[in-house]
Amino acid sequence: MGKKASLEAIIRIDSQLNQIRDADLLLERILFEARQVVGADAGSIYVKEGEMLQIRYAQNDTKQRELPPGTKLLYSVVKIPINEQSIAGFCALHKKVVNVEDAYAIPSNAPYSFNSSYDRLVGYRTRSILAVPLVTPEKKLLGVIQVINKKIKENAVGRFTQKDELFISHFANNATVALERALMTRTMLLRMILMAELRDPKETGAHVNRVAGYAVEIYERWAFRHNVAKQEREKYKDILRIAAMLHDVGKVAISDVILKKPGPLTPEEYRIMQSHTVYGAHLFDDPQSDLDLVARDIALTHHENWDGSGYPGWSAIPEPAAGALETEGEQQRSGGRKGEGIPLAGRIVAVADVFDALISRRVYKEAWDEEKVYEEIRRLSGTKFDPEIVECFFEALPHIQQVRQLYPDAS
Repeated sequence: MGKKASLEAIIRIDSQLNQIRDADLLLERILFEARQVVGADAGSIYVKEGEMLQIRYAQNDTKQRELPPGTKLLYSVVKIPINEQSIAGFCALHKKVVNVEDAYAIPSNAPYSFNSSYDRLVGYRTRSILAVPLVTPEKKLLGVIQVINKKIKENAVGRFTQKDELFISHFANNATVALERALMTRTMLLRMILMAELRDPKETGAHVNRVAGYAVEIYERWAFRHNVAKQEREKYKDILRIAAMLHDVGKVAISDVILKKPGPLTPEEYRIMQSHTVYGAHLFDDPQSDLDLVARDIALTHHENWDGSGYPGWSAIPEPAAGALETEGEQQRSGGRKGEGIPLAGRIVAVADVFDALISRRVYKEAWDEEKVYEEIRRLSGTKFDPEIVECFFEALPHIQQVRQLYPDAS
């Protein structure tokens, strides 16, 4: 790619990045586009968490080609210290670009070293590495992009040039602006969720991040099955991830006497607790965007059951604003919604939420055994859950387990 074409690509990408609202999806896109800008075969992106760098995404075209269509690459969820021992750590510590021509020929007097464990594990050969910090204009470190193996022609790897350093640095500056905005959006959402957490200890930041992550992984499998176009798929993932985080935001309207009650609820208390779905949906009564519509669908319907036995049901739903809800078929408006009358997002989050509730330890219960959780999800297929969504859940299971590792409960 020539200099003019590279700069034009960076400008085009900058506009696209600023349209992505979710921080995790933005990180994935930043890594992908950074690799395209400099022609890298692989790479990883890290975010700063305390004094550590947490890997968020890893991509590898060579290893990806070995996988079946529609399957995403798995990677180890690791944290590395921000110090001079690793290349990414050195880059973060000094907030400067690091360009390594050959990872296996780093001089012994260099302050950093290369960890070859990934190469040995998957049978890959890392050669050239280019690491660039994501630093705000206020000099705040957000993370590090590390791209690997400059592709100079088919099956040939070369070194990253000074021009590559210039282009990726310019790209990183623009990407940092978009990332800081997305992280601020995430922080605002988590503050809203904190209000629900004060009422209900289940609604933690880690829980909602996991549910949102599971939902996106399940949707990806569903979208692959249904041949959803890439542009439509990426747009919906961005909306779904944020909307899924707000699935139980209506609990702010429920008394903590009910939400924190240690024993079983009375029928009246249970009815009041169920109304959190309607309260949550009311927050989006005047939808201004597709995000509002999907968030309303999820808040309202993630406790509806495939067989119609869930809640709140049609009778509890006020007449929506024009265009706020779309329903399918001539379903009787009494009892619960059922089948495909439940919006796709609600069906997905239903599985994601129950899975996380069962497999997580809480102050009032122990975590279920993992295999028992999977048995329960299968048992509820066709009654509580959409059978196809359950199939997509198990197809995405390795990545769902990865999401669990990324967002552990606070110890």
